[in-house]
Amino acid sequence: MILPPSNSSHESLEKDNSKQQASSGFYQLNSGMQRWIWKQNWPSLRPIQEQAIPLILPAKTDVIISAATAGGKTEAAFLPIFSHIADLTKTADLEKSVDLEKPTGIQALCISPLKALINDQYRRLSAIGEDLEIAVTPWHGDVDAGKKKRLLKKPSGILIITPESLEALLIRQGSNLSVIFSALNYLVVDELHAFIGSERGKQLQSLMHRVEQGIHRHIPRIGLSATIGDMQLAAEFLRPQKAEGVALIESDEEGQEIRIQVRGYVERAPELKTKAQEKKTEQDEDQASEDKADQVGIATHLFKTLRGDTNLIFINSRSGVEIYTDLLRRLCEQQRVPNEFFPHHGSLSKAIREEAEQALKSDKPSNVICTTTLEMGIDVGSVKSIAQVGAPFSVSSTRQRLGRSGRNEGEPAIVRFYLSEKEVTPQTPIQDSLHPALIQTIAIVNLMIFEKWCEPPVVSKLHLSTLIQQALSLIAQYGGVSPLQLWQVLCQTGAFHQVDQALFMKLLKQLGYEDLIQQTHDGLLLLGVKGEKIVNHYSFYTAFKTPEEYRIVTRGKTLGTLPIDFPLTEGMFMIFAGRRWKIIAVDAERKVVDVARSPAGKVPSFAGSGGGIHNKIRQEMRRIYGSTDVPVFLDREAVALLQEARENFHRAQLNTHSLVSDGDQTLMFCWMGSRVTNTIQLMLSSRGLAVGLDGVAITVYGISKPALMAHLQTLVKQGPVEALQLASVVKDKTEQKHDLFLSEELLCWNYASSHISTQLAWETLNAIVAR
Repeated sequence: MILPPSNSSHESLEKDNSKQQASSGFYQLNSGMQRWIWKQNWPSLRPIQEQAIPLILPAKTDVIISAATAGGKTEAAFLPIFSHIADLTKTADLEKSVDLEKPTGIQALCISPLKALINDQYRRLSAIGEDLEIAVTPWHGDVDAGKKKRLLKKPSGILIITPESLEALLIRQGSNLSVIFSALNYLVVDELHAFIGSERGKQLQSLMHRVEQGIHRHIPRIGLSATIGDMQLAAEFLRPQKAEGVALIESDEEGQEIRIQVRGYVERAPELKTKAQEKKTEQDEDQASEDKADQVGIATHLFKTLRGDTNLIFINSRSGVEIYTDLLRRLCEQQRVPNEFFPHHGSLSKAIREEAEQALKSDKPSNVICTTTLEMGIDVGSVKSIAQVGAPFSVSSTRQRLGRSGRNEGEPAIVRFYLSEKEVTPQTPIQDSLHPALIQTIAIVNLMIFEKWCEPPVVSKLHLSTLIQQALSLIAQYGGVSPLQLWQVLCQTGAFHQVDQALFMKLLKQLGYEDLIQQTHDGLLLLGVKGEKIVNHYSFYTAFKTPEEYRIVTRGKTLGTLPIDFPLTEGMFMIFAGRRWKIIAVDAERKVVDVARSPAGKVPSFAGSGGGIHNKIRQEMRRIYGSTDVPVFLDREAVALLQEARENFHRAQLNTHSLVSDGDQTLMFCWMGSRVTNTIQLMLSSRGLAVGLDGVAITVYGISKPALMAHLQTLVKQGPVEALQLASVVKDKTEQKHDLFLSEELLCWNYASSHISTQLAWETLNAIVAR
């Protein structure tokens, strides 16, 4: 639909409204909202925005809006929300004119995963709010305390907040909650996909339910996401046990050109040359020995291809970000050109991250090397292309990253993948000779582009660690609750509905044993001494682990943080924030490390790893090995690596066999995802076998193929094993923040729900035995 030209008079426009079809969502908005749209010179509303208006405007329906990055999701949700609030405000003003008190209270609550996202959303939404005289308030740790106090004193408008800040608000305000949210009509979740399946996501589900419980009414939930594999499962996340009532809006806008290139590199053994041959200074010679040839090759191509434009370079680890930022900065110095490459990851200080974000929004060419920190919807301006160094782990993440480029009208979305594989020699392990990183990348591209598939969320986890947090939080919010009330709010009607009453009672007994809670003579649950200490510390509000860290400082300026268990000593060299430093002093008591600039440096090891792999990706990889098709998006080196991988695949007879002898060990290729392979590993370990997970293969040590096959046949005959029995094999099951308070039995329940898939594992082994 084409809107009237921006220079038309409001009177004539409003007169024309009656002539429009009733189905046009735009003309259901109030006149103030329509004027704001005309002021932006928008030629038309997008289809998802037209669809969203009649669903969201009445404030009665849960809705999920799924569209590509920059696809108009925010406007689709907030145009009708602003219109609804404006109408209510107008009605309240009329009531006030007849001596009725104007109601107060926050009218829309928007929960966002990142502070930077909140800042960006505030910038976008406050522009609308100013025109309509509707307050928009950001709320996180960096927001001025005075602004928060003013909102609590006179709550109104739209509040944008992180789950952690909402957790703190519920605990601290307690009985005042019904006043703060008395006028609440919308609960918006931005970047919905970022929460699904995680501890933080389970916390978010519980917080949404607790808000509704606190004001004793149902609040429509609006989920915004760029990448959702299974919309029905996403609906189940947004409104647990009532997914059928969630309206789904998916953008079908297509036609954008996508350009993809996969570049292959080989990690070869370094060639030893004399100094005369190298013709380098002693310092350069030292550095050459540190840099791998494949990393230098990748950095050189990034430098030549991206310099002069604005791009994002995604890398799977913070160590990798530091390596490539250092390499690219040194290339700028060698070429005597201004540095255009900036680091961005979670261990860097806010100031350094913001410097990179501002560089992207400036008119100057800028390239930011980042982890997942820039994967989500922070407005980074116009980005020409995306680079991905290393194999991606999921279709969902890859699609999200690709959506960061080509956001301007008529521009293509461009992504370049840089894959480094080990040189194949007689000593190369079979699994490495298959070049799995390259094949995994091809599989993900195929599933994303040709099948238009991405991973569905995992919703089977019990999340007992987060349940502990929510139980303590609810007790703190109200001062005390009964066990039945706690069960009803958190489990029976709440986010933890997979936890039955018997398991919940076992959890409460364990919390009492740990002195996290105590019970009065009349049955009321209160916080115990240890529970009080935990809840009263600021770290309680996060559902995930926040490790103790050193603060890295130079001349009083904080560069970022490193885990406390990382060995830092005076005189040590390091690379951090893309620059080289020497450690001058380590204050263990204050946990502060002073550093000074240095010509030498070494990248520290950061905690964290890539995510699990879905079954469908592994199965697509196997299909690629057995195929003869050569994707057009591979460069010459990648084509050669693909052909080599296929030759090695057939040489090992993996097209017909799943077990391969490799010296005194046997490799098992299941072609299934992380959860199934982990289950099979545990099944074999429970039989006394030494087993390890090694990329695409399961390695069983000190056993022949026939002997391993005998074990598999026995496992198949026994049928699917009990998940709790398998979980007991795992020695260390404490993964999440509050797992240390769980008993061995509860740890087994928790681990089994997250990491074990007994039926699929049995079916996989059955197929291997039947070959």
